[in-house]
Amino acid sequence: MMQKIIKEVPPLTTSDCFTIFSRNKNDFDSSLHYHDAYELNLLLNARNAKRVVGNHTEQINDVDLVLTGPNLSHAWFTDQCTSNNVREVTIQFHKDLFDEKLLKRSQLFLIKNMLENAHRGVLFSQYTVDGVADRIIQLDKKSGFESVLEFLSIFHDLSISRNMQMLSSPGFLHEKTPYDNSKIEKVFDYLNANYEKQITLADIAQIANMSETSLSRFIKAQTGSTFVDHLNEIRLGHAGRMLIDTTYIIADIANMCGYNNLSNFNRVFKTKKNCMPKEFRETYGAKKRVFV
Repeated sequence: MMQKIIKEVPPLTTSDCFTIFSRNKNDFDSSLHYHDAYELNLLLNARNAKRVVGNHTEQINDVDLVLTGPNLSHAWFTDQCTSNNVREVTIQFHKDLFDEKLLKRSQLFLIKNMLENAHRGVLFSQYTVDGVADRIIQLDKKSGFESVLEFLSIFHDLSISRNMQMLSSPGFLHEKTPYDNSKIEKVFDYLNANYEKQITLADIAQIANMSETSLSRFIKAQTGSTFVDHLNEIRLGHAGRMLIDTTYIIADIANMCGYNNLSNFNRVFKTKKNCMPKEFRETYGAKKRVFV
């Protein structure tokens, strides 16, 4: 049976350079998913786990380090791995963190190439992992500008490493057309700035100067999601961030993210994240993820 691919909304905000998440576990089955951020994923002590990136699938060795690009489906599954002490470190960062003009500079040419290759998924060699694994693990111990410098240094070292392997087939990823319409940009800007408010399709239609029916079709054509689904994705992205990064009670988080009914928040969260908010916080929360 073909597995459903889930769109994930990483808990990144526009003020974050990157987020790093680290945990030890003995079961890491997850849903095949994609998101609009780059992701560097390091697994240790995970021999015979299964990695899926795009249309590429294989069992991994003890150590696995992969960089995936925006909207590329990926997941790691326990499969035949018998280790009960798997270490996983995940770094996520926005696709526009490295400005296009900056990447054209000669000193960043190799980073530019690596990020382009990440759209197919890049697997780094054992030799490369041996050189950077400890630095990736220790990155969440740093803060402020020091952490950003180390982040950039790690990515520089990855970009000059040898024997990178691209995983998914060329052309597998079919990215959606960027939002090049001023009306839809205005709508999305409003949703991102006002997600905590009670927003209706009628409100947005007025902002876009379109009928509700036309706007609904327009959003569906541009994003592949309905207006309600897209708004929920934005709200749950912020809710996930708060569950991880704060000690607010879940009812308050629901309210701050535009859900005035806790039962409705729990239902939507469960549908989109495959777990309840409390489970999400226990798995990903307190001091396990660092935002920089």
